[in-house]
Amino acid sequence: MMQQPQAKYRHDYRVPEYTITDIHLDFDLKAENTTVTAVSTVVRQGRSGVPLLLNGEDLHLLSLRVDDQEWTHYHLDTPGLVIEKLPAIFTLTIKTLIHPANNAALEGLYLSGSALCTQCEAEGFRYITFYLDRPDVLARFTTRILADKKRYPFLLSNGNRIAYGETGDGRHWVIWEDPFPKPCYLFALVAGDFDVLCDSFTTRSGREVALELFVDRGNLERADWAMASLKRAMRWDETRFSLEYDLDIYMVVAVDLFNMGAMENKGLNVFNAKYVLARAKTATDVDYLNIERVIGHEYFHNWTGNRITCRDWFQLSLKEGLTVFRDQEFSSDIGSRAINRINNVRVMRSAQFAEDASPMAHPVRPDKIIEINNFYTLTVYEKGAEVIRMLHTLLGEEKFQVGMRRYVSCHDGSAATCEDFVVAMEEAGDIDLTLFRRWYSQSGTPLVTVRDDYNAELGQYTLHVAQMTPPTPDQQEKQALHIPLDIQLHDNHGQVIPLQQSGALVNSVLNVTDSVQTFIFDHVPSLPIPSLLREFSAPVKLDYPYSDQQLITLMRFATSDFSRWDAAQNLLSIYIRLNVARYQ
Repeated sequence: MMQQPQAKYRHDYRVPEYTITDIHLDFDLKAENTTVTAVSTVVRQGRSGVPLLLNGEDLHLLSLRVDDQEWTHYHLDTPGLVIEKLPAIFTLTIKTLIHPANNAALEGLYLSGSALCTQCEAEGFRYITFYLDRPDVLARFTTRILADKKRYPFLLSNGNRIAYGETGDGRHWVIWEDPFPKPCYLFALVAGDFDVLCDSFTTRSGREVALELFVDRGNLERADWAMASLKRAMRWDETRFSLEYDLDIYMVVAVDLFNMGAMENKGLNVFNAKYVLARAKTATDVDYLNIERVIGHEYFHNWTGNRITCRDWFQLSLKEGLTVFRDQEFSSDIGSRAINRINNVRVMRSAQFAEDASPMAHPVRPDKIIEINNFYTLTVYEKGAEVIRMLHTLLGEEKFQVGMRRYVSCHDGSAATCEDFVVAMEEAGDIDLTLFRRWYSQSGTPLVTVRDDYNAELGQYTLHVAQMTPPTPDQQEKQALHIPLDIQLHDNHGQVIPLQQSGALVNSVLNVTDSVQTFIFDHVPSLPIPSLLREFSAPVKLDYPYSDQQLITLMRFATSDFSRWDAAQNLLSIYIRLNVARYQ
C-alpha cells in the first residue's frame, strides 16, 4: 500500500539533533554512473545516544565510515539513512552511486541535453548523497569534480576555483571552495561544453570580480543583455542597499531543460535559457525587461537568501518576498517606476487575489505543508513582496534601510525567520508591528470600504474606514490587520489640499488597525475628492463610490502616476459594466 504523504506543521520546528559544519564532495562524473564521496564534519547539538537521520532518495550506498573506520551501526529507512552509536564530533564519509542520465525528477544531478547540472531547492540534494537536507544546516562546501575533458570541458560549482589539473587519461579535475556557510539547497554543479561570455566588475571596495556567462554553443551573441543587466544589478545593490558581492567570481549558466525559471545557487546561478538569451531581431521589450528582472532577482539573493537563508520552508517568503521587493525596486529605479508598479499591481489583482479566493488560499507564511514545491506561489512571492513594501511605506526609505542593515548585521551567516525580519524593522522604525504580523499568518484579501462626509461649517472632512477579510477554506475566522492607507485630497480644480489634524500637518499614510475606524481632517475648504490607496499601499480591494467626474479629476490631477492609471481603470470598468448591463 502506498504511504500517504504526511503534513508538516510550523509549530513542530525543532533545532536538529546534529549539524554539519564542513563538507568535502568528490564527484567522479559520468552521465550514466556518478560516484559521490561526501566527507562531512558532524557535530551533535542534542542529546547523546540520539541517532543521526540523513535524507536520501534513489541512492546506492557503497560505503560508510566514521572517523575513517568502517561503521556497521546503521540501517536504511524510508527517510534515508539512520546511523547510531556516534560520538559528539566526528568525520562522516559516505560513498554513493547515482545515475544522472536516468534522473527524470530533474532534482539533484541530472542530464540536460549534453550537460550535467543540479537543482537542489527545495529538497534535491538528497538525490546526490545522504545528508541533513534542511535549510537550517549551514556548512562550508569544498567540491572536487573529475570528468572527461572532451565531453565536459567546463566543470563548475559554488565558490572560488582554487585548483585544477589533468589526470593524463583524458580526464581533468577542478576544486571549488565556498568559504561562506550555506544550506545544501544552494549547492550547484554544472558540467558541459559551452560558449562563455567573460567580463568583470569592480566593487565599491575595489575588488575585481570575474563574471562568466555560459551558454550553448552558438548563442554567445544573445547573452550581452544578460551580462549588462548583471553589472547594473551589482552596482544598484551597492548603491541602494550597501550590499557588495563577496566571492572572486560570479557565474551564470543558461540551460534549456531546467525545472524552475532560475536558481540562486551561491556564485553559480542556473537559469532557464529563456531568462538569459535575447536577440534584438526577435525579442520583445518584455523579453528584455524580464531578463533584466530575473538576472537581478537571482543576484539579489546573494544576501537575501544565501548569506541569510530561511530557517525552515515555512519561512520561504523571508527570502522570496524580500527579494521580489528588491527586484521590483531595481526595475523601478533604473526604468519607469510607474509602469513597474502598474505591472506589479496587475499581477496582484488578476492572479494573486484569485489565489486568495480559491481552495489554494494560504498565508504568506503557511502553518501547514504537505509538499513544499506546492508553495512556490504568488502568495509567497508577490504578496510577500507587498508585505515588505508595506513595511517600507510605514517606515520610509531611511528607516527601512536602517532595518535592513540591522537584519543583515544580526543574521548574516545564519538561518532566519520572518519574525526576525519584522523585529529588525520594528527596532529600526521604533514602531509597534504587533498587528502587522498578522499579514504573515492570515490568508485572504481584505476588503477596505471607505465612506466620507463633509461639514462645510466646520471645514471638516471625515473618512469612515472599515476592513473585512472574507473567510477562506484554511481559515474561517479573520482578524483586523494593520493596513497602511495612503491618501491625498484634491479640490474640484485638482489642487492638493494639505492633510491637517488639530491644525498640524499629518502624514498621508493612515494606519488602519481596527475593523472600523474614523479619520477627521481640519481646514478643508470644500468637499474634496479623495485619492485612496495611492501606489497600491496595501494588497487590498477598495470599495469607494467614485463618481465619473471624480475619477476624471483624478486622471488629470493626481500626483501619483499609479493613481491616475487606477482612476482610468475604474472609470473604464464602470462603463464596461454599464454596456454589458444594457445588452443583457
